[in-house]
Amino acid sequence: MTTPLWCLLIVALLPYVLSTAGGYFKMRQFGTIDNKQPRVHAAQLEGVGARALGAQNNAWEALGFFTAVLAVLHFANPEAARTSTAANLSLVFLATRVLHPILYLANLDIARSSVFLVGLVCGIWLLWMA
Repeated sequence: MTTPLWCLLIVALLPYVLSTAGGYFKMRQFGTIDNKQPRVHAAQLEGVGARALGAQNNAWEALGFFTAVLAVLHFANPEAARTSTAANLSLVFLATRVLHPILYLANLDIARSSVFLVGLVCGIWLLWMA
């Protein structure tokens, strides 16, 4: 398995990790978790809990983007998918996806957006390699 695909595996797990954080903030704010209407319950979160939900939603969106990027790269140019450039870009993308929710929870919006932009550039570069 290539380094980009290993990175994809980790990126795919991040929304689930953030879901756990969201559950923690639901318990902290509401004292319970509503398993019958979890989305309605989550929509009532405020402050850091709402940011945790936003980070989780963004992680799902980034997963779709990165999956599509790597699919195009691996199918259109399998040799490029095995290069050190593809590996390094994927590792940087992964690093941005780990940093993004940390900055989101810390309410550091400019840093969060900057990290998001770096990840986006990595994804576009990987597409260009295809």
